[in-house]
Formats: sequence, structure tokens, C-alpha cells
Amino acid sequence: MVSSFFRLAAAFLGVVTLAGCAGSEAAITAPPGVPAATSCGEVNIAVNPWSGYAANVAVVKYLLEEEVGCTVGAVELSETSSWAGLADGSIDVILENWGHDDLKKKYIDRQKVAVELGLTGNKGVIGWYVPPWMAKTYPDITDWTKLNDYADLFKTAESGEKGQFLAGDPSFVTNDATLIKNLKLDYTVVYAGSEDKLIAAFRRAQTKKTPLIGYFYEPQWLLSDIKLVHIPLPNYTPGCDADPDTVACDYQPYDLDKIGRKAFVDSGSPAATFLRNWTWTNADQNAVAKDMTKGLTAEQAARKWADAHRTTWEKWLP
Repeated sequence: MVSSFFRLAAAFLGVVTLAGCAGSEAAITAPPGVPAATSCGEVNIAVNPWSGYAANVAVVKYLLEEEVGCTVGAVELSETSSWAGLADGSIDVILENWGHDDLKKKYIDRQKVAVELGLTGNKGVIGWYVPPWMAKTYPDITDWTKLNDYADLFKTAESGEKGQFLAGDPSFVTNDATLIKNLKLDYTVVYAGSEDKLIAAFRRAQTKKTPLIGYFYEPQWLLSDIKLVHIPLPNYTPGCDADPDTVACDYQPYDLDKIGRKAFVDSGSPAATFLRNWTWTNADQNAVAKDMTKGLTAEQAARKWADAHRTTWEKWLP
């Protein structure tokens, strides 16, 4: 879903590792007859450019360092580049994966360098949204078949003679341009450039009552402040988006999952056990992300959440 988001990430990521040395696989020497314990060593986490992911990293990093004794590095990457990092050894874990069946086939099934680590507990929804004032003023604007009736309303200098459909970070994997083409809608995609710019645009549109239609998703902390209104597209059915050139259905609802580097997971690192055990809710993620956005450092936000949810995270410990 790279952007000025990284100003937020840079405040807390500590050691940033750009390549090599993924999680340590060395064992601590034990007396004869006593099983050797595996040290945690270094764990390298891919950091993708959206605030919910930053919240994941904040809490996981804080607890791995404070409770498991790991050294946590972080690498700022796009979604696709994160998978390549699993293959070259620079990344140990992707904390929030949105589908990517093609990458799973490549890196898990064929190359066998990555493995699934289970669900995060987060429910992912991607779609088209308008600010709530628009849904109230134009009740049928949430019917996608009526969107062409409103195309002129959304024209901007960037969109020319078509209505503007606002996307976020260009690295986010989306179907929007193809959907617009295949649903025969008189719109064109314009990129805000980053998640924070997309959020700012929706805030401005709601405050100033200006027209806006665009890409958005949950979990996302903004939805607790502004109840953006989702526009349902033709129903998603399994396989309806298999061909990226012909897709004409809504986005798949996602049960978000974690992906680990196979050698790291097989090493016996306690961090791998922790990461497999880690699950939380959309509300958890949104709370941490909002605190980070409102002025707390990631470490402060993570500590605040951890102090209030000890019985939750104690279950993640190896």
C-alpha cells in the first residue's frame, strides 16, 4: 500500500539494516546432556509504507526487544520488494501481507524460501470511498452504476475532462485503473502520492465539503474520526480478479497474514515463535497507529498499548 510516512517510521526504527544478516541462528552452548537454547539474535522486519503497518512494527519491535531480548532491524520497502528480501536474506518477516497469491506461488511454492506464519487477526477491506457529507447530499452516489452521472463533479486540473479518482501511494497494489476501464466509468486515477496525503485529502474534503472519491481501506485509524462511506462495486467472487486485465469486481476481503523467511523460521529462534503467536485486532492496530499519528513516538505508543494489554501479549511469548 514510499512516502512521507517514513518520517513517522524514522522516529522509532532504531537500527535500520539494509541488507544481509537476518535473524541469528547460532545456539548457546549448553552443558553435555542439556538441550541447547537458541538465542534470538537479530530480527529484520520489512516496513511497508502505511500507518497500520507502522503500528504492527512498533508493538512487535518493542516486545521482541523488551521481552524476548532480540535486536530488531527494520528495512523500508514496498510490498513486492519485501518478498524479494525474504529470498536474499535481508528480511526475516513481513508483518502484514495483503493477499499476493502470485508472490506466494513464487517464493513459497516454487523457490521455497518463505513460509506462512499464520493470520495477524486483522481484517482487511480495500475499496472506493467518499466523505460522509457527499453520501448525505447525494444518496445514490454510493451506487456505482450512477457514478458517471457525477463524473463532472469530480473533475480537477489533474484529471482533465474526466472525473478524478484519488489513489494513494503509487507502490500500493490496486485494481482501480482497470476497474474504471472495465466498468466503463468516466474517471481517471490521480495519485495523492502517499498515505498521509490521501488522509489529508479526505479530511479536507469533509471539512470544506468538496467532492472527492478515492481509494481507501481498513484497518485505518482515520475511520474512527471520519466515517468514510464505502461504495460497493460488483460483488467479489473467488477468481473474479484472477486476470488483472479483465477484473470488474470489488476487492477481495482479506484475512491479513504474516510471511517469514523459511531459514529464519526453521532456525528455532524464539522470535519466530513470537511472530507466529502474534495476533491482534483492527481496534488494537488503529489505537496504536492513531497514538503515533497524534504525537507519541512509536515506542511510547507501543508501551502504552502493552501496559494496557499484558494478558494479550503474554500469550505471544515463546
